Amino acid sequence: MKKLKYIALMLPLLLGCNDNLELANPNRQTTADYWSTEQQALAGVNAVYNGLILDGTYMRMLPGATDGRGDDMTGDSPWGDLVQMGNFTIPTTSGPISWVWHAHYQIIFRANQVLAYVPDIEMDEQLRQRIYGQAHFLRGLAYFTLANTYKEVPLITTPPVRKEEYYAETATEEMLWEQIIADFKQAQDLLPATYLGISGPDAGEVGRATKGAAAGMLGKAYLYRKQWQQAATEFEKLINGPLNTYSLVPNYRDNFSPFTENNAESLFEVQFATTDQVGGSDFNWGGDPGANWKQVSAQGVTYGADGFGFSDFLPTRWIYNEYKAEKTVDGKLDPRLLATIASFEPEANSTTIYGNPWPYDAAAIYPRKYTNDGFGYPHEYDINSGINYRILRYADILLMHAEALNELNRTAEAYQYIQQVRNRANLPDLSAVKPGMSQTQMRDQLAHERALEFASEGQRINDLIRWGWFYDADKLAQLKEHDNDFKTWTPGNEYLPIPQGELDVNPNLRPNSANN
Repeated sequence: MKKLKYIALMLPLLLGCNDNLELANPNRQTTADYWSTEQQALAGVNAVYNGLILDGTYMRMLPGATDGRGDDMTGDSPWGDLVQMGNFTIPTTSGPISWVWHAHYQIIFRANQVLAYVPDIEMDEQLRQRIYGQAHFLRGLAYFTLANTYKEVPLITTPPVRKEEYYAETATEEMLWEQIIADFKQAQDLLPATYLGISGPDAGEVGRATKGAAAGMLGKAYLYRKQWQQAATEFEKLINGPLNTYSLVPNYRDNFSPFTENNAESLFEVQFATTDQVGGSDFNWGGDPGANWKQVSAQGVTYGADGFGFSDFLPTRWIYNEYKAEKTVDGKLDPRLLATIASFEPEANSTTIYGNPWPYDAAAIYPRKYTNDGFGYPHEYDINSGINYRILRYADILLMHAEALNELNRTAEAYQYIQQVRNRANLPDLSAVKPGMSQTQMRDQLAHERALEFASEGQRINDLIRWGWFYDADKLAQLKEHDNDFKTWTPGNEYLPIPQGELDVNPNLRPNSANN
């Protein structure tokens, strides 16, 4: 079984330029010269994946931009941009918000090239379909993130040919989500359920997008747009239907370990690797990649505790206490607490950090999820984390299905899917401790369940936005109690602002409400 590597065959794609836009560089291959072989087609889609390991995507900044804006994490950094993202006061001129923007449009640009140029290549038709499917999936994922991060952005679905085509207009939310849904639908139709047992150069490569990943993201897109029945239909395929090949792993922390990646619970994850695994001497922060690029994650050093990492973010005391609100059936701590938060808990044998005796005040808490604490590493400072970022887990499918059923007035049916997630945490039977909940009560219960299952996974801010909590006076008051950062929120600033540099060069780009 081979793990997909993002770097190896993707240089030529990045060297293309369009003769209508600039003079040809004799040292750089042109687009017209490049797209001609099956190997180049595969290298082209590998280049799209490469966009997932940049600083503006999952290497560091996107997790920080999402986690920092939730009520489960708060800024603890001397770098003002990270703190300002978390308290909703980030200026339009901030570097991080432009890195997130640029990296996602890089993914879109590359995916558009694949979809535009691969049809003219003579190649194995089944491989072509798989390449198409991956390009649709990755473009859909990029727009899914942009829509959730900036609300309204330009929609570009073909490679620009003329200079003016680079200045695309801001699309409406409806247009964006229609494209996201269309891309995930197309991906589901074209992708295989697995790369095991197929023939071709991508055979056996773990980490590529699959039919299950596309169905899961399609269901999630429907859920975010409150199309409950369509969402439930997609989730049912993964739970009881033809794509029922996923399951919860017994050990919750295996979802964030470098040693148990691409496991039975994972529908899609970003493939990071240490330099010991794939080499490299140049960090993959961004720009044109080269043969010496690393494939490391910097999330570990960003989240690592004081003295072992930068400690740019901390768990909130609210989420810590939320884990302690309910004991397991045998009277112990919820096991997700110590998988998510590094804290001093002698009763649970948690008295060390990175193999050292707890050096802090007993009340101190730090992130543990997506750090290498407990995995044999002395610290995070070498910025060499290979922990894959899990974008979509089966636990999310179960809880989203429960949410869709609740919104369809099938609240009683939702219990069983929530309980599957609770069972792994060894929590009591929800139907016994909270029987007969109303739809409204179940909404609050699902918010609690999702907070505990997905803390520090970039989910919370998107949930808060789509549930309308920022514009519900009672819910907003709760958020302010959970995290002081919400006291400086103003309407519209739940989204990141459109980067000022983009507004300056694109006369057709509209600022979002966060720019006002």
